[in-house]
Amino acid sequence: MTDLEAELREAVRGEVGFDVTSRALTTMDASNYRRVPLGVVAPRDADDVAAALEVCRARGVPVVARGGGTSIAGQATGAGVVLDFTRHMNRLLSLDPLSRTAVVQPGLVLDRLQEAAAPHGLRFGPDPSTHSRCTLGGMIGNNSCGSHSVAWGTTADSVRELDVVTARGQRLRLGQGWAGAPEGLRELVEGDLARLRTGFPELPRRISGYALDALLPERDADVARSFCGSEGTLGILTEAVVRLVESPRARALAVLGYPDEGAAAEAAAGLLPHGPLTVEGMAADLVPAAVALPRGGAWLFVETGGDTQAEARARAETIVRAADVMDAVVVTDPAGQRALWRIREDASGTATRMPDGSEAWPGWEDCAVPPARLGAYLRDFRGLLGEHGLRGTPYGHFGDGCIHVRIDFDLLTDAGVGRFRRFSEELADLVAAHGGSLSGEHGDGQARAELLPRMYGTELVRLFERAKGVWDPDDLLNPGMLVRPAPLDSNLRFSVLPREPVDVAFGYPADGGDFSAAVRRCVGVAKCRTTSAPGSSVMCPSFRATGEEEHSTRGRARLLHEMLAGELVTDGWRSEEVRDALDLCLSCKGCRSDCPVGVDMATYKAEFLHHHYEGRRRPAAHYGMGWLPVWLRAVARTRAARVANALAGVRPLAAVAKRLGGLAPERDLPRVATKTFSRSFRPRGEGPRGRVVLWPDTFTEHLSPEVGQAAVRVLEAAGIGTVLPPTLRTASGGFHPLAARRGRVCCGLTYVSTGQLDRARTVLRRTLDLMAPVLETDLLVVVLEPSCAAALRTDLPELLHDDERAARLASRVVTFAEALERLAPDWRPPRVDRPVVGQTHCHQHAVLGDAAERRLREAAGLTGELAGGCCGLAGNFGFEKGHFEVSRACAEEQLLPAVRGAADGTVVLADGFSCRTQLGQLAGARGRHLAEVLAEGLDGPDA
Repeated sequence: MTDLEAELREAVRGEVGFDVTSRALTTMDASNYRRVPLGVVAPRDADDVAAALEVCRARGVPVVARGGGTSIAGQATGAGVVLDFTRHMNRLLSLDPLSRTAVVQPGLVLDRLQEAAAPHGLRFGPDPSTHSRCTLGGMIGNNSCGSHSVAWGTTADSVRELDVVTARGQRLRLGQGWAGAPEGLRELVEGDLARLRTGFPELPRRISGYALDALLPERDADVARSFCGSEGTLGILTEAVVRLVESPRARALAVLGYPDEGAAAEAAAGLLPHGPLTVEGMAADLVPAAVALPRGGAWLFVETGGDTQAEARARAETIVRAADVMDAVVVTDPAGQRALWRIREDASGTATRMPDGSEAWPGWEDCAVPPARLGAYLRDFRGLLGEHGLRGTPYGHFGDGCIHVRIDFDLLTDAGVGRFRRFSEELADLVAAHGGSLSGEHGDGQARAELLPRMYGTELVRLFERAKGVWDPDDLLNPGMLVRPAPLDSNLRFSVLPREPVDVAFGYPADGGDFSAAVRRCVGVAKCRTTSAPGSSVMCPSFRATGEEEHSTRGRARLLHEMLAGELVTDGWRSEEVRDALDLCLSCKGCRSDCPVGVDMATYKAEFLHHHYEGRRRPAAHYGMGWLPVWLRAVARTRAARVANALAGVRPLAAVAKRLGGLAPERDLPRVATKTFSRSFRPRGEGPRGRVVLWPDTFTEHLSPEVGQAAVRVLEAAGIGTVLPPTLRTASGGFHPLAARRGRVCCGLTYVSTGQLDRARTVLRRTLDLMAPVLETDLLVVVLEPSCAAALRTDLPELLHDDERAARLASRVVTFAEALERLAPDWRPPRVDRPVVGQTHCHQHAVLGDAAERRLREAAGLTGELAGGCCGLAGNFGFEKGHFEVSRACAEEQLLPAVRGAADGTVVLADGFSCRTQLGQLAGARGRHLAEVLAEGLDGPDA
């Protein structure tokens, strides 16, 4: 233990982390930059903050305040001690509806404040797209804005008073009338009034530099407002009094279509006199193809409010009439509005990939110009991109003249970094020429602070330096930001990564086969740190269960980044820190769909485990659960199911079996079917609507044969014949079982999830051999278990990327509902007419989609929405020793409360065996596959 670590542990009551994991998790924010801290302190209160500052000041160690770590300019990283406010100083201390104020701690997530204010008809005005995980302290440090700033301004407009501890331990209460000003600040301002009155551009989104003009006497000498946007360089915030605004009772969203972003930008300023709540712009490049929007190549999202829905709609329709548009639509349905806003909020992630899949990066993320000049600025900006051979897709707060963009900088080579610098310098001049601000929302950080003289001139920047000296004479707080900045092309986070592709097992087709590029996908926007799963979202269940950064998708990606860098995590694939962080990853694949940049941590985990245990003994659960298909086939071959079930019912014997197999002692062992599905199956031949191959997955075959039997009944009722693999195609075009061929088809899921990728490849190649007759036809392959279907759709072609048969089989895989929809589109299922409850399988959500299942349920009269999140069992995860509590916590988030609260007669739907097992063991509820419910309906009066 270092002397600094020992002194901090003695001085503060909060946690002190100088270990590899704690440091690795805070090397980066959401920017292009990386710094390795000495350690991390999670203070419990202002006394802890003061104590930590005292220790660091005595040793000359820099201090960086950090909230959600979503800053895009590098200001939440540092080489000294990082103060993490999200762990303890994260409370809403009070909320007064009468005065419309709230008292908050810096680590409070914005959405928690909004949830508390909503019952009073109030809200905090600024709302960045990261509202579900950004903190109030970070918003104050960056003077954040969000989409509603045309109505409610920036964070500085919403701050009343701030409690701050300076680097030298002085505790100040900042407010108007010079309240809380450190000694010397007033004299500095009053000595340069003329420069402060003329040196700042007038525009709604001027965030760059220090807001010293807020200290002018005609602006009430507001020290709290001036502190906003100082990026942790002046003092450490410990508490804030913030202003709330009245939230409209009803809202409408006018979506206006324009030929291109330039036309949308030209129109935005003209809409402001109508008093909209938002004027947001997006181009077609960032909009998913499946989203229904008005005609156009770019759109403005203009939100209006009112006391009634009719009033909000009327205001939206007025804006439509006033706008010169190609096409428009007004959306008043709250769910429809949320779906559209999600597209806009995810843009900070989706913009990191160009349409051709190449990478794009922040750095010039949020320049702002006067709104009336936005169209002209965008034209010049596009021209500058072209001159440098760069591409980017602008979007953002068109009504405030603020543009977000990710640009396809090459930050991996010296030549590319040189072009990044030249472009940055020229763009800074362009922004200044248009009377704009280098930052319109996210702050200067390291990305832009070096260029502030181009915007403000050298004299005003020197005044910034003097102000920093008044507040922090020792330059202890976040040095290198805003004044005396680090060069914009230093500390780039990509410079430490290997230049040659890493030898890996999976193909990573979306990343050019490069594992480093796959890890680089995580840009730090931290959607995985959302503490509640909205709607059908799954990511990230382990973070929501533990609240720990290392158990978030971003945290794991950061550790993998550091593993590849080799500076902090020095033992590569053998790293125990990376292994421990990945241990609580459920491999739910939720991040594959819910992460805006498509991080696939389940695949990265399998890859890591493959290398980590190569040539070494694995945990017992990898043999017990990973080889589950082998053990179950052995039971079936020896007709030992009854004996196995009887032994599992003897508690001492079951305890021994669980201990030997590395299984959680809290779990009951599943009962094995006494007759497998394939033994009870009888070929149904060619149906009127054709035939499908029904995949006998391990779970259906050995543990839930009733699901397979039900599926056969329903498919037959729909006129679809079924056959099981392996099969042999006959000369007459029929099929019969390959009794002479050894082996069973298998998706390899259990081997993949435990990282036994060599074994998985062997199993999958054998499967492709057995499926050869099917691949000669155009038959669909129906897979009833969602996790197995997902494995065949994604893991199979990505693991056997050198075998073209893998892609062919993957393209044939369909779910039960998809098969009915494709082959029997006019078939009407039996009317069940009952409410349903349950959860969409996480792999179904992430890989397969559930649109066909939704339509099938609707046709059968099964009403109600299924919960999001993950059941927590997740295949082998919830059965492994040490995972039970997290597994249960995941289930308790949405699934179990929904089932417990369901009315009598409600059908509990769970297509996955894991989900059904979790329901049975934790809630005593019997979950059923959709095929089972429909099969029962075939016998009903309406069948």
